[in-house]
Amino acid sequence: MKLSCNFFKSVLLAVVFATIVSAAPFTGSLKHTSTQKRSIGNLVVESFHPESSFETFGVEGIAHPLSARDEFDVKAATVSFVQSRLNVHPDTVGFRTSFENDVAHHAFVKQQVNGVPIANAVANVAFNKANQVVSFGSSFVNTTSVPSTTPSISLEDAISTAESQLSGKFNEHPATLKFVAKKDGSLALTHVVQIQNDETGAWFEAFVDAHSGELVQLTDFVAEASYLVLPITKETPTEGFEVLTNPQNIAASPAGWHSDGTTTTTVTAGNNVITFKGAQTNTTTESSPVLNFIYRQDPTQDPIVPVNVDAARTNAFYIVNTVHDISYIYGFTEAGFNFQNNNFGKGGAGNDRVTVSVQDAAGINN
Repeated sequence: MKLSCNFFKSVLLAVVFATIVSAAPFTGSLKHTSTQKRSIGNLVVESFHPESSFETFGVEGIAHPLSARDEFDVKAATVSFVQSRLNVHPDTVGFRTSFENDVAHHAFVKQQVNGVPIANAVANVAFNKANQVVSFGSSFVNTTSVPSTTPSISLEDAISTAESQLSGKFNEHPATLKFVAKKDGSLALTHVVQIQNDETGAWFEAFVDAHSGELVQLTDFVAEASYLVLPITKETPTEGFEVLTNPQNIAASPAGWHSDGTTTTTVTAGNNVITFKGAQTNTTTESSPVLNFIYRQDPTQDPIVPVNVDAARTNAFYIVNTVHDISYIYGFTEAGFNFQNNNFGKGGAGNDRVTVSVQDAAGINN
């Protein structure tokens, strides 16, 4: 059948893009900050992402403060390393989760103040199999000015504000209290609630200031996303790349491709798959807000030039997500133990999204 042939050839092409050469790992550090504006009718909400930094330490890595211990404890090692590297108190480092694969341990933390997490201040640490730190990323912020952790605005009033401004209803997902780091350097204590509109399909995570009642930040779980990719029905790059907008199937990926229903990203990582080069922190970031991944592959240059790496990660992200969504429609669902981090209470195991390493340096002809 022609479609099936094209389908699997396209999957193979994604793998070819992902593994066309061996490349030396990046060493050094990167920093960036970003602000995004989201318009909903006459409402404009500006979401701030603090300056982030990323460092790599070579394949052998560097020691963490607990390296001398006989037993490796990923939680303790992560917290101690972040505390030491950023010169912060251990109580400000809230361990979130970790996982292990064949080559590394990966751990994720959030900055917290008085036990309240800062939603947009996070860090991640990767350890090699010798339990040495090989990479570290952080967007921790200065917390010298902190508002009271006791809300002045009730949760009920915050929900009412969010429902009114976002034209939806609170979906009963458990509300939380979180700080949000703002562009001016201040922190805002917020009620975090999810608002949905079943008629329009809108689904937001709203951060309502628990003292002023202002909607200070917004996550759109179903924001439009665009990708410059080789459509899955095409066989070769010469047939032409296309910009595809919202290619996800909402039945298969109800929170879209960049969210697990709780955490939303603007990189090639989501509930179904993460595509990266070298380390799982080396993903591709949107080329422009919101969720535009427009990276034009240049066949006249080496595969390892940045634009071609971004094109490879974007194409692989699109292909694997598309395979996930098509397979879902044909029965490979959560209950069938498909590959998702969040199974949305529909059975299966969870926490098992696909990991795709593009241009993998672990071997040749891979």
